[in-house]
Amino acid sequence: MKWLSVIFILSSLPVLSQKNKTDFSEIDRRVQFVDATTPFLLAQQLTADCTTDLHKARSIFRWITDNIAYRTKEPVSRKRKSRFAEEETDDTTLLKPLDERVAEIVLANKVAVCDGYARLFKTLCNYAGLQAEVITGYGKTEPHKIHQRFRNNHSWNAVMIDSVWQLLDVTWASGYISWQGDRFIRQLDEQYFLTPPEVFIREHYPDDLRWSLIDDPPLMAEFRHSPFKQKSFIKYNIISYQPAKGIIEANINDTIQIVLETSDVAKDRNISSDPFLDTSIYSTATSALLVPPGMIGSKTVYTYHVNSPTVEWLYILYNDDIVLRYKLVVKDNPPTMATSK
Repeated sequence: MKWLSVIFILSSLPVLSQKNKTDFSEIDRRVQFVDATTPFLLAQQLTADCTTDLHKARSIFRWITDNIAYRTKEPVSRKRKSRFAEEETDDTTLLKPLDERVAEIVLANKVAVCDGYARLFKTLCNYAGLQAEVITGYGKTEPHKIHQRFRNNHSWNAVMIDSVWQLLDVTWASGYISWQGDRFIRQLDEQYFLTPPEVFIREHYPDDLRWSLIDDPPLMAEFRHSPFKQKSFIKYNIISYQPAKGIIEANINDTIQIVLETSDVAKDRNISSDPFLDTSIYSTATSALLVPPGMIGSKTVYTYHVNSPTVEWLYILYNDDIVLRYKLVVKDNPPTMATSK
């Protein structure tokens, strides 16, 4: 596998800025009318009118987010499989490469887990003349399993656009799973299309750290201790949060401040919150629920006064949804300013 130099990797930032200013509305509209029975024909139809690598990647990305659903819970009677397992293959495709076999099955069934999404994207890119790779690693999606062994559980993609590797996650961009885990809710999340590497690493830790596309990727422990995004986070237009690291050290009587910044407050307010959320379970002897007192422009500011050494978790409520969770470490030292670790 050929790798780009550090200079090439760093040069991706101007391209990302250009991408953010690009109007993809015509591409997004056009892919709605494309349908094909094989990956080859689909790739040809999706990119026939595309003149740039960026437009090809966008066309393929948007078709998948519009047409492939995440495979939810199977009936109890069926044998349970790992969510990370590759799609089932059939005897008619055994002579083809694995990516091609999986892509054909996903295209036929219109459902997949992350491995299927990623392999379909790679296969379509390859047929369209784009170089793409399937990246495996750890996706930060299950905050209640923080103490489990660090292992890979997710797949995403790298795609080369104008000689620069860039990152995307077509699975997470497609939508999210209902509270019960039995229903896929389709909702495009643009933040996972050609995400800047320094942002992407907050939730995606590759097995091969070269695919982080940054010079100094965080240590595994540092990655795991950043704030955990709850399942409702992706519903909203949250573009940044502070502290960026998820372990907050403080002393009794300290005041902690947490800030969320959003890009479209009006749109966020029109999104329905989780109807099954019981906020009372987040206010306990070991956890606290932080409710926003109000907004200052595009920023929501939360404050928490540390008055108990037993509180370990801070849950952030936004639009009546839990979106983030921080780990609170109350120190025994004399009071100082609260810091993130």
